[in-house]
Amino acid sequence: MPKARGLIRVGVLGAALALGGCSLTLPVRGQVGGTGETFSGSATGYMDGAGDLALVTNRGARCTGAFVYVSRRQGEGTFNCDDGRTGAFNFVSTGQRGTGTGTLSGQPVTFTFGGI
Repeated sequence: MPKARGLIRVGVLGAALALGGCSLTLPVRGQVGGTGETFSGSATGYMDGAGDLALVTNRGARCTGAFVYVSRRQGEGTFNCDDGRTGAFNFVSTGQRGTGTGTLSGQPVTFTFGGI
């Protein structure tokens, strides 16, 4: 029995460490409709279903955001840019890549992530 308890403890500790440190970072690319403005950056998703993103536009604006999965394949989030623009978005994901749409201060936004 002592050996089995030790193996269980090691297994539980290993699982806790693995789950606590797991994340997936994917590239993001997109555009703001009708403006010629594009953006690129990365999105990082965590095991708890939440995530964050960091983007830079071809006009120099820096945007950050947060998102959360609302189902296994769909999520929603918000953008906040250093030039004052804000917006919301929705996305569909396979886990390794996906697409999304939203608005940034009233302008339509489309993007892809992963597998770019």
